[in-house]
Amino acid sequence: MSSPLIPLSGLKIATRKEMGQGGCSASSCGSKAGPDDMDPATWAKVKDHPCYSEEAHHYFARMHVAVAPACNIQCNYCNRKYDCANESRPGVVSERLTPDQAARKVLAVAAEVPQLSVLGIAGPGDAAYDWKRTKSTFEQVAERLPDIRLCLSSNGLALPDRVDEIVSMNIDHVTITINAIDPEIGQHIYPWVFFQGARHTGIEAATILRDRQLLALEMLTARGVLVKVNSVLIPGINDEHLIEVNKAVKARGAFLHNIMPLISDPAHGTHFGLTGQRGPTGAELKKVQDACAGGANLMRHCRQCRADAVGLLGEDRGQEFTLDKLPEVIEDAPEAREAYRVWVAEERRDRAAAAAAAEAVVPAAETPTLFAVCTRGSGRINLHFGYATEFQIYEADADGIRFVGHRRADNYCLGGHGDSERMEEILRVLADVPYVLCAKIGDGPRKRLAAAGIEAIDSLGQDYIETAIAAVLEARTARTGRDAARRA
Repeated sequence: MSSPLIPLSGLKIATRKEMGQGGCSASSCGSKAGPDDMDPATWAKVKDHPCYSEEAHHYFARMHVAVAPACNIQCNYCNRKYDCANESRPGVVSERLTPDQAARKVLAVAAEVPQLSVLGIAGPGDAAYDWKRTKSTFEQVAERLPDIRLCLSSNGLALPDRVDEIVSMNIDHVTITINAIDPEIGQHIYPWVFFQGARHTGIEAATILRDRQLLALEMLTARGVLVKVNSVLIPGINDEHLIEVNKAVKARGAFLHNIMPLISDPAHGTHFGLTGQRGPTGAELKKVQDACAGGANLMRHCRQCRADAVGLLGEDRGQEFTLDKLPEVIEDAPEAREAYRVWVAEERRDRAAAAAAAEAVVPAAETPTLFAVCTRGSGRINLHFGYATEFQIYEADADGIRFVGHRRADNYCLGGHGDSERMEEILRVLADVPYVLCAKIGDGPRKRLAAAGIEAIDSLGQDYIETAIAAVLEARTARTGRDAARRA
């Protein structure tokens, strides 16, 4: 079954402050509906890349193929042996593929999903260390699908040795995971690294890894490759340190910095999961991200995808394209992808106009307010509260309305009935969010939210997200004014 030809979510509005600045905005790159916030060559690289452009992630799909199982480091948050088809977590795969199998799978997905714009290799080990498989896969796909962009993720240890080949193969997007630049901190994240034929541990291992990561970053950016740096936020270990990481990667030319929450569940069998290391709350994650403002541009829309993910960010259709489900004969459909991109260009213009109109009526005196949005796509409030497995979080104030992240929670409704335990988790996830915007909500969950100080609003269903947020703020301002007049 193919995805509908609609975007997943609303367009971020650049704030008034960002409109007056050169370069990319501090909160996301490629956020506007054109290249006016970056040079044309860079815009051409990111405009259809869902991971490198917050705007593009509403429209375009990515695909990861699990062809690189070997890894040269151990992370305390990683266990590649655990797999659940319903789980979204880096390193998780249901099928490991040969390069030939991967190329065939990419062809099948491209024929079925016109939104597909990017092929990435993110493991389940390390794409730069398991280079022979990575390179063979990319070469086969590039020959058959030249309009699909190529992207790889790496821990960085082997990456400096691959830079020349990466450039020659037109791989213009690379992600490096850098969790620490201080080896004293890094030693608590990495038990060991394997480098130059030997296993290293402790501060020595963390120092080797840090030096190779920063060298790779410098080499790639010097050659014009866009580099995104991923960092896993681990409370009590590197949370405060990530501000220094942000400064260091910005100084070396990183295009984006993606600060992700630690996923820590004992069921996964990771060291951190088994020893009780917790992950950050949504508020804690946002606090660290906000503290990095003014440094490297932040990515806030990451979904921490599986190493075999397929589809738009926030969805995973990988189980639809397992090897046993691929057709015998695969016909490419480049005209469908081109037609979709033409539609997206028109949609971007329409969404930008609607977003700008909404921003213009946001009351100038507004303090920052968070909104949790239930949406299934098109930048509209079009999802029932009970069916939401993810809330998109927007922030609004006098500088505009902007997407600031997403928060996961299991859907409240099960078989037509609400689940009390799931509601408790939703209340925890949205503890600092005063408004929920949804297409519809029942009286029971509405009252539970209200008791926790959260107002659920379903009267704006099908409106654009930004238009609805502006309407809520306008109504709140008018209500405050009327109350003040009555008291006077």
